Amino acid sequence: MANIVHYKNGNYTAMLDLDNGTKIRYNNEDKLIPEFPESIDIKITNRCNGVYGKVCEFCHEKSTPNGKHGDIMTVKFIDTLHPYTELAIGGGNVLTHPDLIPFLNKCKKLKLVPSITVHQRHFMGNFDILKKLCDEKLIYGLGVSYAPLHPFEFFDFVDKITQIPNAVIHVINGMITWSNLMALSSRNLKILILGYKQFGRGIDYYNYNGLNIECLKTELYDWLPKIIEEEWFDVVSFDNLAIEQLDVKRLMSDDEWDKFYMGTDAQYTMYVDCVNKQFAQNSTSNERYDLMDSIVDMFNVIRVEN
Repeated sequence: MANIVHYKNGNYTAMLDLDNGTKIRYNNEDKLIPEFPESIDIKITNRCNGVYGKVCEFCHEKSTPNGKHGDIMTVKFIDTLHPYTELAIGGGNVLTHPDLIPFLNKCKKLKLVPSITVHQRHFMGNFDILKKLCDEKLIYGLGVSYAPLHPFEFFDFVDKITQIPNAVIHVINGMITWSNLMALSSRNLKILILGYKQFGRGIDYYNYNGLNIECLKTELYDWLPKIIEEEWFDVVSFDNLAIEQLDVKRLMSDDEWDKFYMGTDAQYTMYVDCVNKQFAQNSTSNERYDLMDSIVDMFNVIRVEN
Protein backbone atom coordinates (compact mmCIF):
# COMPACT_ATOMS: atom_id res chain seq x y z
CA MET A 1 0.00 0.00 0.00
CA ALA A 2 1.31 3.46 -0.92
CA ASN A 3 2.40 5.63 2.00
CA ILE A 4 0.65 8.83 0.93
CA VAL A 5 -0.07 11.92 3.02
CA HIS A 6 -2.07 15.05 2.22
CA TYR A 7 -1.68 18.48 3.78
CA LYS A 8 -3.05 21.97 3.28
CA ASN A 9 -0.63 24.76 2.39
CA GLY A 10 -2.15 28.17 1.77
CA ASN A 11 -4.81 27.85 -0.91
CA TYR A 12 -3.91 24.37 -2.16
CA THR A 13 -3.47 20.78 -1.03
CA ALA A 14 -0.23 18.85 -1.46
CA MET A 15 -0.16 15.09 -1.84
CA LEU A 16 3.19 13.46 -1.00
CA ASP A 17 4.13 9.82 -1.48
CA LEU A 18 6.58 9.14 1.34
CA ASP A 19 7.84 5.97 -0.35
CA ASN A 20 9.13 7.58 -3.55
CA GLY A 21 8.89 11.35 -3.07
CA THR A 22 6.24 11.96 -5.74
CA LYS A 23 4.33 15.16 -5.05
CA ILE A 24 1.15 16.60 -6.54
CA ARG A 25 -0.30 20.05 -5.78
CA TYR A 26 -3.93 20.85 -6.53
CA ASN A 27 -6.78 23.31 -6.00
CA ASN A 28 -9.70 24.78 -7.95
CA GLU A 29 -8.17 28.24 -8.35
CA ASP A 30 -6.02 29.92 -11.00
CA LYS A 31 -2.75 29.69 -9.06
CA LEU A 32 -1.13 28.09 -6.04
CA ILE A 33 -0.19 30.31 -3.11
CA PRO A 34 1.77 28.57 -0.32
CA GLU A 35 1.82 29.75 3.27
CA PHE A 36 5.01 27.93 4.24
CA PRO A 37 7.87 26.21 2.37
CA GLU A 38 7.22 22.64 1.29
CA SER A 39 10.93 21.80 1.40
CA ILE A 40 14.04 23.33 2.93
CA ASP A 41 17.67 22.87 1.97
CA ILE A 42 19.28 22.93 5.41
CA LYS A 43 23.02 23.06 6.09
CA ILE A 44 23.89 21.62 9.50
CA THR A 45 27.69 21.64 9.42
CA ASN A 46 30.63 23.12 7.58
CA ARG A 47 32.96 20.34 8.71
CA CYS A 48 34.21 17.84 6.15
CA ASN A 49 37.29 15.67 6.41
CA GLY A 50 37.33 15.46 2.63
CA VAL A 51 38.29 12.46 0.56
CA TYR A 52 41.59 10.83 1.40
CA GLY A 53 42.35 13.92 3.49
CA LYS A 54 41.74 16.35 0.63
CA VAL A 55 38.76 18.70 0.46
CA CYS A 56 36.75 19.03 -2.76
CA GLU A 57 38.28 21.91 -4.73
CA PHE A 58 34.90 23.01 -6.12
CA CYS A 59 32.84 22.82 -2.88
CA HIS A 60 30.47 25.79 -3.00
CA GLU A 61 30.04 25.67 0.79
CA LYS A 62 33.84 25.92 1.37
CA SER A 63 33.72 23.12 3.94
CA THR A 64 36.93 22.21 5.77
CA PRO A 65 38.15 19.63 8.35
CA ASN A 66 37.93 22.36 11.00
CA GLY A 67 34.55 23.69 9.93
CA LYS A 68 31.94 24.50 12.57
CA HIS A 69 28.78 22.54 13.35
CA GLY A 70 25.41 24.26 13.43
CA ASP A 71 23.32 24.35 16.60
CA ILE A 72 20.47 22.24 15.26
CA MET A 73 18.79 21.16 18.49
CA THR A 74 17.82 24.57 19.85
CA VAL A 75 16.98 26.68 16.77
CA LYS A 76 13.38 27.72 17.33
CA PHE A 77 12.11 27.73 13.73
CA ILE A 78 12.36 23.91 13.58
CA ASP A 79 9.45 23.63 16.02
CA THR A 80 7.30 25.79 13.72
CA LEU A 81 7.71 23.57 10.65
CA HIS A 82 4.52 22.08 9.27
CA PRO A 83 4.21 18.29 9.40
CA TYR A 84 5.55 16.65 6.22
CA THR A 85 7.89 19.53 5.40
CA GLU A 86 10.78 17.98 3.49
CA LEU A 87 14.30 18.70 4.76
CA ALA A 88 17.30 18.20 2.49
CA ILE A 89 20.04 17.98 5.13
CA GLY A 90 23.57 18.67 3.96
CA GLY A 91 26.96 20.09 4.85
CA GLY A 92 29.88 19.58 5.02
CA ASN A 93 29.80 15.95 5.98
CA VAL A 94 26.57 15.56 7.94
CA LEU A 95 27.86 12.33 9.50
CA THR A 96 30.39 14.34 11.51
CA HIS A 97 27.69 16.28 13.36
CA PRO A 98 27.36 14.93 16.92
CA ASP A 99 23.64 15.77 17.05
CA LEU A 100 22.64 14.23 13.71
CA ILE A 101 20.79 11.24 15.22
CA PRO A 102 19.04 13.28 17.97
CA PHE A 103 18.04 15.80 15.31
CA LEU A 104 16.61 13.07 13.06
CA ASN A 105 14.67 11.67 16.01
CA LYS A 106 13.27 15.14 16.66
CA CYS A 107 12.28 15.40 12.99
CA LYS A 108 10.45 12.09 13.29
CA LYS A 109 8.48 13.32 16.32
CA LEU A 110 7.55 16.47 14.39
CA LYS A 111 6.47 14.34 11.38
CA LEU A 112 9.03 15.97 9.11
CA VAL A 113 10.46 14.25 6.03
CA PRO A 114 14.27 14.46 6.17
CA SER A 115 16.82 13.26 3.65
CA ILE A 116 20.59 13.58 3.79
CA THR A 117 23.37 13.94 1.23
CA VAL A 118 26.80 12.38 1.68
CA HIS A 119 29.88 11.96 -0.47
CA GLN A 120 30.30 8.60 -2.16
CA ARG A 121 33.39 7.79 -0.03
CA HIS A 122 31.48 8.55 3.15
CA PHE A 123 28.58 6.45 1.87
CA MET A 124 30.86 3.46 1.32
CA GLY A 125 32.55 3.86 4.70
CA ASN A 126 29.27 4.28 6.62
CA PHE A 127 26.93 2.06 4.62
CA ASP A 128 25.55 0.08 7.57
CA ILE A 129 24.70 3.24 9.51
CA LEU A 130 23.05 4.90 6.51
CA LYS A 131 21.01 1.81 5.65
CA LYS A 132 19.81 1.63 9.25
CA LEU A 133 18.71 5.28 9.13
CA CYS A 134 16.71 4.49 6.00
CA ASP A 135 15.24 1.25 7.37
CA GLU A 136 14.14 2.99 10.58
CA LYS A 137 12.58 5.87 8.59
CA LEU A 138 14.81 8.42 10.25
CA ILE A 139 15.60 9.51 6.72
CA TYR A 140 13.35 9.09 3.68
CA GLY A 141 15.94 9.79 1.01
CA LEU A 142 19.68 9.46 0.61
CA GLY A 143 21.71 11.52 -1.87
CA VAL A 144 25.17 10.22 -2.76
CA SER A 145 27.59 12.63 -4.44
CA TYR A 146 29.32 10.56 -7.10
CA ALA A 147 32.95 10.53 -8.17
CA PRO A 148 34.26 8.02 -10.76
CA LEU A 149 35.51 4.79 -9.19
CA HIS A 150 38.14 2.20 -9.99
CA PRO A 151 36.54 -0.93 -11.52
CA PHE A 152 37.10 -3.07 -8.41
CA GLU A 153 35.23 -0.47 -6.30
CA PHE A 154 32.51 0.29 -8.83
CA PHE A 155 30.55 -2.94 -8.53
CA ASP A 156 30.67 -2.82 -4.73
CA PHE A 157 29.23 0.70 -4.88
CA VAL A 158 26.42 -0.34 -7.24
CA ASP A 159 25.61 -3.34 -5.06
CA LYS A 160 25.35 -1.18 -1.95
CA ILE A 161 23.39 1.70 -3.40
CA THR A 162 20.78 -0.60 -4.96
CA GLN A 163 20.07 -1.95 -1.46
CA ILE A 164 18.58 1.45 -0.56
CA PRO A 165 15.46 2.03 -2.72
CA ASN A 166 15.35 5.79 -2.17
CA ALA A 167 19.04 6.43 -2.80
CA VAL A 168 19.78 8.95 -5.55
CA ILE A 169 23.19 9.46 -7.17
CA HIS A 170 24.13 13.14 -7.40
CA VAL A 171 26.28 14.27 -10.33
CA ILE A 172 27.36 17.79 -11.28
CA ASN A 173 26.94 19.23 -14.75
CA GLY A 174 30.43 20.09 -15.93
CA MET A 175 32.09 17.57 -13.61
CA ILE A 176 30.70 14.31 -15.05
CA THR A 177 31.38 12.68 -18.44
CA TRP A 178 28.94 10.80 -20.63
CA SER A 179 31.14 7.71 -20.23
CA ASN A 180 30.78 7.94 -16.42
CA LEU A 181 27.01 8.09 -16.84
CA MET A 182 27.02 5.24 -19.34
CA ALA A 183 28.87 3.06 -16.83
CA LEU A 184 26.08 3.74 -14.31
CA SER A 185 23.28 3.21 -16.82
CA SER A 186 20.91 0.21 -17.02
CA ARG A 187 21.48 -0.68 -13.36
CA ASN A 188 18.12 0.41 -11.91
CA LEU A 189 19.61 3.60 -10.49
CA LYS A 190 18.22 7.09 -9.91
CA ILE A 191 20.27 10.22 -10.59
CA LEU A 192 19.97 13.89 -9.77
CA ILE A 193 21.89 16.27 -12.04
CA LEU A 194 23.03 19.42 -10.25
CA GLY A 195 24.14 22.63 -11.91
CA TYR A 196 27.76 23.69 -11.49
CA LYS A 197 27.83 26.43 -8.84
CA GLN A 198 30.27 29.29 -9.33
CA PHE A 199 30.11 30.03 -5.64
CA GLY A 200 32.47 29.42 -2.72
CA ARG A 201 35.47 27.38 -3.87
CA GLY A 202 33.59 26.77 -7.11
CA ILE A 203 34.67 30.24 -8.27
CA ASP A 204 38.42 29.63 -8.10
CA TYR A 205 38.06 26.10 -9.45
CA TYR A 206 36.15 27.46 -12.45
CA ASN A 207 38.76 30.15 -13.04
CA TYR A 208 41.41 27.46 -13.49
CA ASN A 209 39.26 24.74 -15.09
CA GLY A 210 36.48 26.66 -16.82
CA LEU A 211 37.26 25.42 -20.34
CA ASN A 212 37.06 21.78 -19.32
CA ILE A 213 33.90 22.41 -17.29
CA GLU A 214 32.21 24.10 -20.25
CA CYS A 215 33.26 21.26 -22.57
CA LEU A 216 31.68 18.72 -20.23
CA LYS A 217 28.54 20.86 -19.98
CA THR A 218 28.26 20.85 -23.77
CA GLU A 219 28.85 17.10 -23.85
CA LEU A 220 26.04 16.44 -21.36
CA TYR A 221 23.76 18.89 -23.18
CA ASP A 222 24.24 16.88 -26.37
CA TRP A 223 23.90 13.48 -24.72
CA LEU A 224 20.92 14.31 -22.50
CA PRO A 225 18.22 13.54 -25.10
CA LYS A 226 19.74 10.06 -25.62
CA ILE A 227 20.00 9.46 -21.87
CA ILE A 228 16.31 10.31 -21.45
CA GLU A 229 15.01 8.59 -24.57
CA GLU A 230 16.89 5.34 -23.95
CA GLU A 231 15.98 5.35 -20.23
CA TRP A 232 19.50 4.92 -18.91
CA PHE A 233 18.14 5.45 -15.37
CA ASP A 234 14.93 4.68 -13.52
CA VAL A 235 14.66 8.38 -12.63
CA VAL A 236 16.51 11.44 -13.94
CA SER A 237 15.90 14.65 -11.99
CA PHE A 238 17.49 18.11 -11.95
CA ASP A 239 17.95 21.05 -9.64
CA ASN A 240 16.87 24.43 -11.00
CA LEU A 241 20.42 25.45 -11.92
CA ALA A 242 20.89 22.32 -14.03
CA ILE A 243 17.49 22.88 -15.64
CA GLU A 244 18.74 26.28 -16.74
CA GLN A 245 22.23 25.15 -17.81
CA LEU A 246 20.97 22.15 -19.79
CA ASP A 247 17.76 23.76 -21.09
CA VAL A 248 15.79 20.73 -19.92
CA LYS A 249 12.53 22.30 -21.11
CA ARG A 250 13.57 21.60 -24.74
CA LEU A 251 13.04 17.88 -24.08
CA MET A 252 9.41 18.21 -23.01
CA SER A 253 6.07 19.25 -24.38
CA ASP A 254 4.35 22.18 -22.67
CA ASP A 255 1.97 19.74 -20.96
CA GLU A 256 4.87 17.64 -19.67
CA TRP A 257 6.66 20.74 -18.40
CA ASP A 258 3.56 21.92 -16.54
CA LYS A 259 3.19 18.46 -15.03
CA PHE A 260 6.78 17.88 -13.88
CA TYR A 261 8.32 21.29 -13.17
CA MET A 262 8.13 21.92 -9.41
CA GLY A 263 8.74 25.67 -9.39
CA THR A 264 11.62 28.10 -9.16
CA ASP A 265 13.78 28.54 -6.06
CA ALA A 266 11.92 30.26 -3.19
CA GLN A 267 8.55 29.62 -4.81
CA TYR A 268 7.90 26.60 -2.58
CA THR A 269 11.40 26.15 -1.13
CA MET A 270 14.16 27.94 0.77
CA TYR A 271 17.67 27.53 2.17
CA VAL A 272 18.74 27.63 5.82
CA ASP A 273 22.34 27.75 7.04
CA CYS A 274 22.33 26.59 10.67
CA VAL A 275 26.10 27.14 10.93
CA ASN A 276 25.96 30.88 10.25
CA LYS A 277 22.36 31.17 11.50
CA GLN A 278 21.08 32.63 8.23
CA PHE A 279 18.47 31.92 5.57
CA ALA A 280 18.16 32.75 1.88
CA GLN A 281 16.37 31.82 -1.32
CA ASN A 282 18.96 29.16 -2.14
CA SER A 283 22.49 28.05 -1.24
CA THR A 284 24.15 30.41 -3.73
CA SER A 285 22.23 33.54 -2.72
CA ASN A 286 24.41 36.44 -1.64
CA GLU A 287 21.45 38.12 0.03
CA ARG A 288 21.06 36.40 3.39
CA TYR A 289 19.09 37.14 6.55
CA ASP A 290 19.42 36.27 10.23
CA LEU A 291 17.32 33.34 11.42
CA MET A 292 13.92 34.13 12.89
CA ASP A 293 11.81 32.07 15.28
CA SER A 294 9.03 31.36 12.76
CA ILE A 295 9.41 29.55 9.44
CA VAL A 296 6.43 31.47 8.02
CA ASP A 297 8.09 34.80 8.85
CA MET A 298 11.32 33.63 7.22
CA PHE A 299 9.55 32.35 4.11
CA ASN A 300 7.70 35.63 3.67
CA VAL A 301 11.03 37.47 3.49
CA ILE A 302 12.46 35.48 0.56
CA ARG A 303 9.48 33.94 -1.22
CA VAL A 304 8.86 34.36 -4.94
CA GLU A 305 5.27 34.71 -6.08
CA ASN A 306 3.73 32.48 -8.74
